Amino acid sequence: MGAAVNHLRSRFGPAFRRPFTRRPGNAVLPPAVRSRAGPAETAPADPHGRDPKLARLEAVLMIADEPLPARRLADAAGLADAAEARRLVDRLRQLYDAAGSAFQVEEIAGGYQLLTRAAYHPWLTRLKRTGHELRLTGAAMETLAVIAYKQPVMRAEVEQVRGVACGEVVRQLMEKGLVRITGRHDSLGRPQLYGTTKKFLQAFGLNSLKDLPEVEALRAGRPAGP
Repeated sequence: MGAAVNHLRSRFGPAFRRPFTRRPGNAVLPPAVRSRAGPAETAPADPHGRDPKLARLEAVLMIADEPLPARRLADAAGLADAAEARRLVDRLRQLYDAAGSAFQVEEIAGGYQLLTRAAYHPWLTRLKRTGHELRLTGAAMETLAVIAYKQPVMRAEVEQVRGVACGEVVRQLMEKGLVRITGRHDSLGRPQLYGTTKKFLQAFGLNSLKDLPEVEALRAGRPAGP
């Protein structure tokens, strides 16, 4: 056996020592592997077209089921960094606006997500009702609002604001993924503290808690902002 190996080494030289995990330089890749190589990085002829980088970013946004931060977008789409991802997101937004597309890229819950525009919601709900729409009772909405504005907050504080026991409602909000335990208070018994989740931001179209409407604007029955 040793003589045979030495014979092959002397005949084929360095090629014989190529690791089995590396293909020869003249090897033709199988179709399944070639399909993952991606298109050449060339600019599209159509000014409204997508170059390969933008197309990859759009594809990632299309299949993502949650908002993706710029860094994750860059990693998934093979981009240089988060700055390039944000630049391409802005470009994609411009293309959607220019084309009058039903889609838009929203910055919510600390990331970017591809969504349909609100104007098309009535038609989409007619087409498909999944049964997973977020439905909250008035009591649940009130409890959620108190937690959102006063977090981190103890259940006793929520009940003091609402004037009723809220244990069951808080449990339901946690089951829906809108509320979570954020820690414990330093007072006697170390009661649990509650706060909202990333899903809460997604559900209400907020990028961060700073985007919550001002309380004064809510009391006046008008939207916050200029």
